[in-house]
Amino acid sequence: MKAPIDIGIEQADREAIAEGLSRVLADTYTLYLQTHNFHWNVTGPMFQTLHTMFETHYTEMATAVDELAERIRSLGVAAPGTYGDFQRLTSIEEVAGVPKATEMVRLLVVGHETVVRTARSVFPAAEKGGDEATADLLTQRIQLHEKTAWMLRSLLEE
Repeated sequence: MKAPIDIGIEQADREAIAEGLSRVLADTYTLYLQTHNFHWNVTGPMFQTLHTMFETHYTEMATAVDELAERIRSLGVAAPGTYGDFQRLTSIEEVAGVPKATEMVRLLVVGHETVVRTARSVFPAAEKGGDEATADLLTQRIQLHEKTAWMLRSLLEE
């Protein structure tokens, strides 16, 4: 028997919020995987700096995907968790091969900005449902990804 959920957010609103959070989760997981790949494969004069920076970024995102999935579960919806789910839900394009270090940085800027846009798109559903917890989580994710994009973008300036 399934226990009813009575957290002050209607079921339809919970489902709409969870759908949006699933897209944020998919973008974050895809960016996590891309960042981890770049951490393993970066080369060149900035190797040590980028290798270490990418590790910091993917480690933070590993925690974030868990927080996002647990928020979806708190809303009473199953969290996506397969490559197929993430591929269907993400807005981030898969990168083939191993780009040069500067291209890795550029692609990660694009990825972080994509997560920001996806997270922003979920606010209307969270506001409609009166879901302050999701709004807070989204705000935290936006702040982190905007800051990370800025730091990465700074590496591309001459």
